[in-house]
Amino acid sequence: MDFEWPIPHGFHERPIWTGRGFTIEGQKVSVLKYTEDSSGWNDSLTVFHETEASHGNHYIDKASRRNALSQLKNVIDKEGSVILEVGSSSGYFLRDLKLKASNAFIIGSDCISEPLERLAKYTQNVPLIQFDLTKCPLPDNSVDAVVLLNVLEHIKDDQQALKQLHRILKPGGIVVIEVPANQELYDFYDELLKHYRRYDSEKLVLMSEKIGFKLLYASHLGFFIYPFFRFVKLKNKHKNNKTIAEKQMETKNMIHIGGSLANSLLYILMLMELTLGAGIRYPFGIRCLLTMKK
Repeated sequence: MDFEWPIPHGFHERPIWTGRGFTIEGQKVSVLKYTEDSSGWNDSLTVFHETEASHGNHYIDKASRRNALSQLKNVIDKEGSVILEVGSSSGYFLRDLKLKASNAFIIGSDCISEPLERLAKYTQNVPLIQFDLTKCPLPDNSVDAVVLLNVLEHIKDDQQALKQLHRILKPGGIVVIEVPANQELYDFYDELLKHYRRYDSEKLVLMSEKIGFKLLYASHLGFFIYPFFRFVKLKNKHKNNKTIAEKQMETKNMIHIGGSLANSLLYILMLMELTLGAGIRYPFGIRCLLTMKK
């Protein structure tokens, strides 16, 4: 794929993608690094999130990835389309995407380098780049689709991040966004994960449209279990005097809700929700789902 890679920090020449990594000025490089690692996230948080999310097997994360793939269906089938994931972390969505989009050129990225370095050891056929989205180094009109699953809430200047997404998308390109819903439910778990905010879907759509995006799809994920989730989150707001360790343990208990059997049953419920969601839009839920077009 003839992609115009920007020159990374510390180099003077453009990198070359070999299909198994990069070469720059005679050096082999597994991850291109463009900015300082973001302070909004760190490697210990990645490990914590992986553990709490059952290493990619958590019911809502699996449903999240399934929805994102369905939103990309037109791009996936397009020969040579460029698909960028922002916030690849441990690569769960990248692996799913690679299986579905064999004709696309897929790029993984994150704001910190440690998880990307680990990811590069077993996904050498996917280029991986590190950058701060608000200072995105990619060229104008260079990608066909961008996916951000639970990323925007970690970025302080989310408006600038959206402007960068609009800039790098080709005309007609799409962005698939998922963010936590309802600022009223912001609790210690959001604090632990360094969320700047939770979102109101309509306000996020309005901000995006002012930048120049056109809304294609808006809904929510976790509609059927939202009452239970809301109850727990509101209860959590009264636990600010507890230690971080105590909060993490209670978060673990909240997320796992009964172990692997419950996780499997809840995933079936998520699949039912997504199936019905093909014809209806859910007015509330645990996460906001948006797909927009440039």
